[in-house]
Amino acid sequence: MMRILITSGPTREYLDPVRYLTNASSGRMGCAVAQAALEAGHEVVIVSGPVEIGYPCQAQVIWVVTTEQMCRACLAEFDRCDGVIAVAAPCDYRPVRQAKHKLRKTGSGRVLRLVETPDILARLGERKRHQWMVGFALETERAQERAWQKLQQKQCDLMVVNGPAAMNAADTQIEILDRQGEVVARLSGPKQEVARHLFRIISDRLIRPHQPPAR
Repeated sequence: MMRILITSGPTREYLDPVRYLTNASSGRMGCAVAQAALEAGHEVVIVSGPVEIGYPCQAQVIWVVTTEQMCRACLAEFDRCDGVIAVAAPCDYRPVRQAKHKLRKTGSGRVLRLVETPDILARLGERKRHQWMVGFALETERAQERAWQKLQQKQCDLMVVNGPAAMNAADTQIEILDRQGEVVARLSGPKQEVARHLFRIISDRLIRPHQPPAR
């Protein structure tokens, strides 16, 4: 049995007390991957942004809101985990300043100054020792090329490529890239079914090679 860290859902970066930057990630794929890992007999820790779905009761769930909070939670859990599946879609930018009061209309435009948020997977890649890592790359152009670049930069072992149509949807379509940039598999269908196929590939390629041989 392995202890697997799974990130899931979106994060929020507040502009003022009521408005925020985010995306349409629902957490469904993260939930499906967690269920597949549990069905395979592993221990699962989920770090999730705000979602309306319910996660499997057998999993430990750590709730966060911002990308910085998700990053801190993942770093706190990482050393105690054997592998990471980073399904979450955290915000890449946050405002330089969060307004203390609701931003009101002034009759003219408003310029927002944004800065990058922490790159969670890259931070984990810098600290990896024995762990294996699987990332998700949502791309709208040159998907394989950019996903493979991310795999290398973040020191992942596999990268799952999907598109914006997967967000807040019951079905998904993915490609799985290995460290050589080769497509290991192309999967499509309900997220629960795709997650089970994905986890079987993760198990064959990453989990079993890390397990000691049976005596």
